[in-house]
Amino acid sequence: MTRKRTPRILFVCLGNICRSPTAEGVARVQAEKAGIDVVVDGAGTGAWHIGEPPDRRMQAAARAAGYDLSALRARRSVPADFERFDLIIAMDEENRRELEQIRPAGNDTPVRLLLPYGSSGRRDVPDPYYEGGFDAVLRMIEEATEALLDEVAGGLAT
Repeated sequence: MTRKRTPRILFVCLGNICRSPTAEGVARVQAEKAGIDVVVDGAGTGAWHIGEPPDRRMQAAARAAGYDLSALRARRSVPADFERFDLIIAMDEENRRELEQIRPAGNDTPVRLLLPYGSSGRRDVPDPYYEGGFDAVLRMIEEATEALLDEVAGGLAT
């Protein structure tokens, strides 16, 4: 009997301090509650916040909704992520384009946007770092991540 490999998903935003750590934390909790075996991580396309915890405002919104992001630390996405992960989820189109620029030649790991998995009708998760709206961003991420995990449970969403 062959054991099915645990799917590995990387969530990516700009600095890895607001949207992608939230998606990582939400996905981890939702997967655990649903009994879905998945490995999740987060990264940013920029290097400004490497080693820093998520933005305190995002942590507060997440904590109020039952998610603890305090142990997460920002890191930058690297070409090796395309080999380590089965699916890379970008928070917006700019992040998706930046990821494509570091994709190793010949690699076919899917890079998708998060929000099309949900029902918001939006493509890009707004960046609350400058615009605010941390609670609204959290709700968008929760809804889309739940739909993503539903697909993962039925076989990795590619």
